[in-house]
Amino acid sequence: MAAPKKGRKASAQSKPGRSLALILIAIAALTGGMFASGHTTPRLGIDLAGGTSITLRAEAEPGQESAINKTNMDTAVQIMERRVNGLGVSEAEVQTQGDKNIIVNIPKGTDSKQARDQVGTTAKLYFRPVLQREASGGAAQPSPSASPSGSPSASPSGSSAKDPAKSTGSATPSATATTQGRAVTGGLKADTSPSPSASADGDVAKLQAAYTALDCSKPAQRAEAGKDAKPGEATVACGKDGDVWTKFLLGPVGVDGTEVKDAQASFDTTRAAGWQVDMKFTGTGSKKFADITGELSKQQSPQNEFAIVLDDEVVSHPYVQQAITGGNAQISGSFTQEEAKSLANMLSYGALPLTFSEDSVTTVTAALGGEQLEAGLIAGAIGLALVVIYLLVYYRGLSIIAILSLLVSAALTYTIMSLLGPTIGFALNLPAVCGAIVAIGITADSFIVYFERVRDEIREGRSLRPAVERAWPRARRTILVSDFVSFLAAAVLFIVTVGKVQGFAFTLGLTTLLDVVVVFLFTKPLLTLLARTKFYGGGHPWSGLDPKRLGARPPLRRTRRPSAPIETKEA
Repeated sequence: MAAPKKGRKASAQSKPGRSLALILIAIAALTGGMFASGHTTPRLGIDLAGGTSITLRAEAEPGQESAINKTNMDTAVQIMERRVNGLGVSEAEVQTQGDKNIIVNIPKGTDSKQARDQVGTTAKLYFRPVLQREASGGAAQPSPSASPSGSPSASPSGSSAKDPAKSTGSATPSATATTQGRAVTGGLKADTSPSPSASADGDVAKLQAAYTALDCSKPAQRAEAGKDAKPGEATVACGKDGDVWTKFLLGPVGVDGTEVKDAQASFDTTRAAGWQVDMKFTGTGSKKFADITGELSKQQSPQNEFAIVLDDEVVSHPYVQQAITGGNAQISGSFTQEEAKSLANMLSYGALPLTFSEDSVTTVTAALGGEQLEAGLIAGAIGLALVVIYLLVYYRGLSIIAILSLLVSAALTYTIMSLLGPTIGFALNLPAVCGAIVAIGITADSFIVYFERVRDEIREGRSLRPAVERAWPRARRTILVSDFVSFLAAAVLFIVTVGKVQGFAFTLGLTTLLDVVVVFLFTKPLLTLLARTKFYGGGHPWSGLDPKRLGARPPLRRTRRPSAPIETKEA
């Protein structure tokens, strides 16, 4: 007697309620997070919400006209884009226009003043020795004293410069503090005794008087401080130490910013020094930096400091502990991650032999983009309505499942886009809207593939519940392959393009991933549940699964063939 067949082990799909509960919980969590964050609408790009457009014109130094080339312009675009956008998809566009111009479009909702300041700091970068410094209206602030080689001084607000090849000891706090002086290790160059290079006593007195009268707390005076100063002359400048403005008397330029080959922010774990900036100099810059740091290390505070000057403003003034040779330097101290990255960007930018001046700053209105968006949404609504009508006519009751699935996909897309705005800076522009509209067709196509597989099984004579399960493996493979191709195309498009096209690719890729989630966790489980009802499971004429309407053939039945007659042979 044959043993009875063992029952089939229940699969995850035999409990569709769990999948439905999971996706509904996800929608509820995303919606709650959206309202909790206060960002209940997607962030709009400049073409939809308006913003600021800045045109920058590249200018080369005399005798270096060849510096305005594609390589340097592309490098400037990359640096500006990092400074404005960070690593997100905030849709602040930075691109070249012609041979000498860079266009920066900053959408509304971004801190346009901060972004403008970032792209506006385009003047040459210089390393100048500090002769005097003090808080505006206050007494001079001493720098931390120089530490022995290998033991950089790290005061609560101070930084030092050091040579990484010689820095093996741990950081030791200094008893004194400076408002912004940071320890530097690596290399710089200055005269043996830094002093203003004035050609006459009258020039020296004039410069000293300008330093005495300078009040950096006043914006008007800050704007004029050090303006048009020549590299070979001493000058005055302002810099901000935390919340306090400090004025500086600076010597002639020791190292030009073009001598910086590379600058990167890094986290030092070997000496527990925290965030630091690693600099590499060119061959000529290495020698200059070694000479000036060798001289500055012999001076007392604040004349053992060098100022990093960008756009006539001191962005940092680390002190020197030792001569820095080898072309590598580290600026360390009480940096935060953002401070280290910001300074590294400024140093990298100073490596370009170009300056940029604002050619124009205009405010962009969203009127044209709003009209285009309205026209696009009307066209999308008409197309969606036609798709729904087709589903109702052709699939009847199954169209309810498709429409509900589209609504779930729309809810996921909307909430995720709303949350991506404050998290990674994603901004919805016109191409991104087009990507979302195209995704409607991709999502609807997945439903149709599954529905047709189920209907094929019914045509073969199977009842609905077995048809739903037997059709799923084949439909699943087709859906995954189709969505993979769409996602791959979106990923390649995102990588190889820039600007608004990336918004289209990002939205298309996101909605393609959500299509897989919706089909697996909502469409399939919902159809499994509805197949147990009388309306769908019984093949109601309006269910879209009526066997007669689909032309189903009767179930196959196996019949026993008659036995052949036994022939007998007569003797």
